[in-house]
Amino acid sequence: MTPRPESSGSRPKGTAGEKIPEQPTAAQQKSAAKKTAVPKQAAAKKAAPAKATAKKAAAAKTTVGKTVAKKAATKKAAAEITAVEQPAAGTATAKKAAAKKSAAKKTAAKKATTVKATAARTTAVKAAAAKSTAADTVAGKAAAGKSPAAGNTAKKVPARKAGTAKSAAATTTAAEAVAKKATPAEATAKKATAKATAKKAAAKTAASKKTASAKKSASAVKKAPARKAPAGRAPAGVAASAQAVPPEMEVAVSPAVDAVDRERLLAGTHHAPHSVLGAHPVPGGIAFRAFRPYALSVTVVSGELRAELHADGEGFFSGLLPLREVPAYRLVVEYEGTVLETEDPYRFLPTLGDLDLHLIGEGRHEELWTALGAHPTTHEGVTGTRFAVWAPNALGVRVTGTFNFWDGTGHIMRSLGSSGVWELFLPDIGEGELYKFEITRPDGSRTQRADPMARRTEVPPATSSVITSSEYEWGDAEWLARRAEAPAHEAPFSVYEIHLPSWRPGLTYRQLAEQLPGYVKNLGFTHVELMPVAEHPFGGSWGYQVTGFYAPTARLGTPDDFRFLVDKLHQAGIGVLMDWVPAHFPRDDWALAEFDGRPLYEHEDPLRAAHPDWGTLEFDFGRNEVRNFLVANAVYWCEEFHIDGLRVDAVASMLYLDYSREPGQWTPNEHGGRENLDAVAFLQEMNATVYRRVPGVVTIAEESTAWDGVTRATHHKGPSGFGGLGFGLKWNMGWMHDSLQYMSHEPVHRKYHHGEMTFSMVYAYSENYVLPISHDEVVHGKRSLVSKMPGDWWQQRAGVRSYLGYMWAHPGKQLLFMGQEFAQGAEWSEAHGPDWWLLDPGYGAEPDHRGVRDLVRDLNAVYRATPALWRLDTDPAGFEWIVGDAADDNVLAFLRLDPEGVPVLAVSNFAPVTRQDYRLGVPDDVPAWHEALNTDAARYGGSDVTNPDPVKPEPQSWHGRPASIRLTLPPLATVWLRPA
Repeated sequence: MTPRPESSGSRPKGTAGEKIPEQPTAAQQKSAAKKTAVPKQAAAKKAAPAKATAKKAAAAKTTVGKTVAKKAATKKAAAEITAVEQPAAGTATAKKAAAKKSAAKKTAAKKATTVKATAARTTAVKAAAAKSTAADTVAGKAAAGKSPAAGNTAKKVPARKAGTAKSAAATTTAAEAVAKKATPAEATAKKATAKATAKKAAAKTAASKKTASAKKSASAVKKAPARKAPAGRAPAGVAASAQAVPPEMEVAVSPAVDAVDRERLLAGTHHAPHSVLGAHPVPGGIAFRAFRPYALSVTVVSGELRAELHADGEGFFSGLLPLREVPAYRLVVEYEGTVLETEDPYRFLPTLGDLDLHLIGEGRHEELWTALGAHPTTHEGVTGTRFAVWAPNALGVRVTGTFNFWDGTGHIMRSLGSSGVWELFLPDIGEGELYKFEITRPDGSRTQRADPMARRTEVPPATSSVITSSEYEWGDAEWLARRAEAPAHEAPFSVYEIHLPSWRPGLTYRQLAEQLPGYVKNLGFTHVELMPVAEHPFGGSWGYQVTGFYAPTARLGTPDDFRFLVDKLHQAGIGVLMDWVPAHFPRDDWALAEFDGRPLYEHEDPLRAAHPDWGTLEFDFGRNEVRNFLVANAVYWCEEFHIDGLRVDAVASMLYLDYSREPGQWTPNEHGGRENLDAVAFLQEMNATVYRRVPGVVTIAEESTAWDGVTRATHHKGPSGFGGLGFGLKWNMGWMHDSLQYMSHEPVHRKYHHGEMTFSMVYAYSENYVLPISHDEVVHGKRSLVSKMPGDWWQQRAGVRSYLGYMWAHPGKQLLFMGQEFAQGAEWSEAHGPDWWLLDPGYGAEPDHRGVRDLVRDLNAVYRATPALWRLDTDPAGFEWIVGDAADDNVLAFLRLDPEGVPVLAVSNFAPVTRQDYRLGVPDDVPAWHEALNTDAARYGGSDVTNPDPVKPEPQSWHGRPASIRLTLPPLATVWLRPA
């Protein structure tokens, strides 16, 4: 800052209501005088003649303090203060002034004692300090015993080099502090000298506008109710007394914001607003600066101190208060029609520590959501909200929201160094407020962006982030304690996939919690899989184009409402999986795309950034902070919402650089290959982190290629040279495609496609598989599951039943999309959801649909009760073909075995004819078999062709087995048999 010229260095004038700092006692003055650098002999000679004058003057000033509302007393006090504010030309100036008075010798001694060493240049300061050290004692009241605080102790403050002199308003001179007695004649001489000097100083003061501002703020001290200071700070009540700056304080500076900082603050490009705004020690006291656009006035309040700051224009306010250190203070801000008392946001230390910033920079902050974003909190004893955002390319960042009428001009964030993180703590702002970040881009333009780390959002199509905190108390401790007892691939695992907004359109999270757990539990599914619940702007994307990666969609309620739904599912014994989309994000200009004006979350190479299929942008998996953003997000859902598993969408598009790209549209990796090495490393880190931090959670890859080692451990290298990706399970897209293709053929043609049903067993144990009949298979002209089946309505339903029986018996876990459990005929639409009316008892074909749903319930019940169907899903020892080549018969038969060798025999007849006495080879150590399930049973809507009695093996070898049985195979049906 630019110092004021010497001519403007007069003391601030006292005003009505001004509190006069207390003076030390005679004993304290004597003690202080001994500590000065002036030779004791000189001090002794000059102190005696000044005693009478000092006492008289001190008495007069005490009277002024008691009659603060009187204008005459105020002027007198100002004159006395101004009388001692002389340029630091040294002793010569003092002697010349004294020669003009009748009491020349006494007055000269007096002035020599009280002169300030305030030379404009360093050399002059040092020379003057050597001559006037005797005056370097703290001003106070001389009338010991008469003042309420006569015991205050004077202290010495060393002189500084630059600026112009300005001492505390209504303080006494150093000579008055030294003096103990005064004669009437000396007092009269003193008054005359003070008046003359005051006039001269006043003329000089008028030359500086900034000095006038400082005087006003320093002299506008009024009495205010005392407040309790926060822990660790000096008590506010001593601000006007013990903390007062002594009159010999070194040269003062203008407290106003300089032109460069002012311009940057107005433009929103200041990286360190806390270094300018707030309260800062400066030569002459404490400078207070506030930036409050549209405010009429700003007043600093600290205990009994109340000082109105000077209005510097354009929303800036400043003042220099005669304090020794920064006090605990608040601001009283007056706007048109209202007055607001609040904390100053620019008096607080950063809310993020070095460890947070280090981990963010390394990409290893596994709880990133606790550091970035908006968090209601108590900081340094004050309640408010801390904001932090990563925007390394920004010239400046401001917080804007409902709390500042969407004008972030006055809420400038500070940059936390090379981390690229911007931070600001805003007092008195809490939960429920809307906000965004206003970012000044490298080209100088501005953009308002939703918080990438927002944990709550507005209901779309609105796009603001919402300040939130969770108060939810979980009730699923029992579920969490036992979910890690067995890994997913060795446990029963059947999944009901749903789209929450359309499962029962119009229901909120809490309303869904009243219906969904009971429905899923009745059907016997072990888990539900939720299509993406993270916030997304376009409902037609089903949640697969995410803008709020840390926020459950507000369409159905608050984050705690979503927690309530998960909790209720757990209490019903149902695990919760959710679709997670780390592959790409949409281009909305209020979200992640070119977030701070340059590619940030997306890759800087346009060929790597643009997703060719969906018009979206791909994440830059090689950037530490982006990888951290996604890894922490996976952990966030599992830890904060107790999610039991993540089904990762579009993994194949992440793994290959040439995914959906033509030659010339992609660049090979460093080894010349097409693998995206950054994506591989990200997926490995994500899986390793989630499994380490959250026991019992499973990750599931939707990966449609033959990538080696999707579910292999990350530290185990395969033939390709890569370690495994570390997923727990993988969707078996090959099985889904082949089996549905087979079922879509007319039965007469199926013998030509028999391999489509048997090929899956060639690679069944290469990964840990889930068999998915998902939403993707029943939309966009693909038809619903029942509509894929050929034949009439009966044959279609029979085909679905036989297919589901085969699916539940096949090695792997099962997933079925909503609506398919009751043979919905129409494709799914997010606009209306499943056709629940098909189950209305008043509907004529209701039994047909209810029969399929009853079959699904029984499939799950028998499946969960039969370890052979799930214990060795990923072990070849759990599967044996009986007959896999009966293409002409359209028959498949195989055994499933548990670890103890107990078998289940599954037989599927995909022909629309009944096959009597169909012989199948079986083990000879099972004395009899009985039907555990028959998809052609009448209660399912079938023709009720069954094997009601136990079937005993015959000693006739068949299909390479020592024994065989003869069964009646119902048309288009699957039969399960267990040892009787």
